[in-house]
Amino acid sequence: MSSLCKDRPPVARTCTRTCTCTRTEVASALLPAPVHVLVSVLVPVLVMLALGLWGLDRGGMWRDEAVTFEVAHRSVPQIWRLLHGVDAVHGLYYLVMHSVLSGWAAFARPDEVVLRIPSVLGAAATAGLVAALGVRLCRPRVGLWAGLLYAVTPMAGHYAQEGRSYALVSAGVAGSTLLLVRAVRGGGWWLYGAVAGVTCVLHEFAVLALLAHACALALARVRGRVWRAWGCAVGGVAVVLLPVVVVSQGQAAQVAWLGVPDLGAAGRLLEGFAGAPGVLLVPYLVLAGVGVRRGPRGELSLGNVALPLVAVPPVVLLAVSQVRPFYDERYVLYALAGMPLLVASGADRVAGAMGRLRAGGHFAPARTPLLGVLAIALVLASRLPVLEADRSADRRPDNLAAVSRVAGRETRPGDPLLFLPAFGRRAALTYPDDFRRTRDVALSVPAPVDGSLYGREVGADELRRRLGRLDRVWVVAQTYALRPGWSSRSPVERLKRAVLDEEFVPRAEFVQKGSTVRLYVRRPWLQAVSEVPGRVRQSEVPGRVRQSASAARRESSDTA
Repeated sequence: MSSLCKDRPPVARTCTRTCTCTRTEVASALLPAPVHVLVSVLVPVLVMLALGLWGLDRGGMWRDEAVTFEVAHRSVPQIWRLLHGVDAVHGLYYLVMHSVLSGWAAFARPDEVVLRIPSVLGAAATAGLVAALGVRLCRPRVGLWAGLLYAVTPMAGHYAQEGRSYALVSAGVAGSTLLLVRAVRGGGWWLYGAVAGVTCVLHEFAVLALLAHACALALARVRGRVWRAWGCAVGGVAVVLLPVVVVSQGQAAQVAWLGVPDLGAAGRLLEGFAGAPGVLLVPYLVLAGVGVRRGPRGELSLGNVALPLVAVPPVVLLAVSQVRPFYDERYVLYALAGMPLLVASGADRVAGAMGRLRAGGHFAPARTPLLGVLAIALVLASRLPVLEADRSADRRPDNLAAVSRVAGRETRPGDPLLFLPAFGRRAALTYPDDFRRTRDVALSVPAPVDGSLYGREVGADELRRRLGRLDRVWVVAQTYALRPGWSSRSPVERLKRAVLDEEFVPRAEFVQKGSTVRLYVRRPWLQAVSEVPGRVRQSEVPGRVRQSASAARRESSDTA
C-alpha cells in the first residue's frame, strides 16, 4: 500500500476520485472512532458553539423572534388552535420551543438568550455533521476543514443567533444527508426516512433537500434496489408531511410580502454561502470547482453529494418563485452545508498536488491539516468585523425591546394605547412588563384566547366610540404607517389613521428603528394643526428610519 494510504484511517469503503485511495469500511458504525477522526468532527462543533454563544444577548428581540417567544409561552392547546389559522409551517418548532421555555422556567425566567440556545446548538451540530460528511466521503482533514469553514461563515453565524427554526432545519438536512450516505453503503433506510421526515415537518421547504438527494443518487448511478429503498423512505416522508402542506397552503397569504427574486438575489445568496463578497468570491468558487469530481459507479462521492445539496434547493426555489414568489435566503439556509464540503475537497486536491511535487511523488501529510486550519483561522480573522457587527441589535429589522423601554418609561398608569397596525402589539406581547400599566383601547380578545398572533380588535364603529372619549392616546406605530398617503385594506386600520389625523395632534414622539412611539392629544375644537405646538423628541436611534414599500409589505404580513 502506498504511503498515501498508510496515513489514512479506515473511514469509507471506497474513497472517491477526489481522494484516490481504497480503504476498508467499519460497517457496523456510522463513523470510525480514531482520535484524529473524532478531533476532525469535534473541533468544528466547538468553534461553532463558541461563535454562536459570542454576543448572544443583543439586548432585544426582533419581530420574528418575538413571535417565537410569545407563541412558545402559550399552552399546547392554544398553540394547536393557532396553527389552524396561521404559522402551520412552524408548528413543530413552536412545540419544541414550548418545551424548552417551559423546562427553563422551572429554574429561571426565560429570556432571549434561552430562546436562541437551540439555534446555537443546531448550528454546532450542523458544523459537526458537515465535518462528518467530509470524513465519511473523503478523509479526516477534508472533514475538519469543511466543518471549520461552515463554522466561520457569517451566514451560518447569523442564523445560529436567531430564535427561529432555520439552524435546526440545517442540522436535520445535514444529518439526513449523512444517513443517506450510510444507507447507500449498506445501512438501514428507516433512520434516514425518520430524520428527513422530522426535518421536513420542522420546515416544509426542507423537502427540496430530498430532491438534492435524488440528484446525488442519479449522479452516483446507483442500482435499482437503492432507488426502491430511497423511494420507500421518501414516501413515508410524504405521508407525514402531507397534512402540514394542506394546512399551510391555506395560509399562503403569510408570504404575500415576498417579491419575485432577480439575479441580484441569487448573487447575494452565493456570496452568503461563500462568506466572501466581490473579488474574494473568485478563489472560493475556484476551489469549490476543483472539488467537484464524480466517484465510481454506485458510490456516493463528495462531489455527488455536495454539489446537488448546494445547488438544487436554491435553484428550484428561485425558479418556482418566478411564477409564485416563495424565495427567501433563510428557507434554503441548509444548502450552505454543501459549499464548505466542495471548497475543502478542492483544497485537499490542491494540497495533494503540491505535496506530490515537493515530495517526489509522495505526500508529506503531517503539516497539511494544520496549514489548512491556519488558513481558515486567517479567514476567520478577516471576517471578525462582520461577525462582530452582526451581533448588534441594529443589524436586525427592528428591536422590540427598545420600543418597549420607551413605552415603559414615558407612559403613565392608565394611559390608553393604540397599535398601528395591530401587529405592532407584538412588542406588548413580548415585553408585557413595560405595557402593564397601559390599557389597549382597540383590543377585544387577547391573542392566546383568540388563537391568533396579535389578538382580535373591536370593529371600526366601536373603536371610533372608544377613541372619541379620549383626550390623549399613545400610539405604537410602524414608521411607514404614519407617513402621508399610507392606507390599509383593513377598515379598522384606516379608521385609526383617520381619527388620529382628524381629531388629534402629536405632542411627543420617540423614533426607534422601524417603529415610532407617539403621544397624541385631542385637537382643540376647530383649531388647525399648525396652531398646536408640538414637542418632538428622539431616542436612542436618531432620525426617522425610511422603509421601502417591500419592507412595509413584509411587516404587514404574518411572520413566515
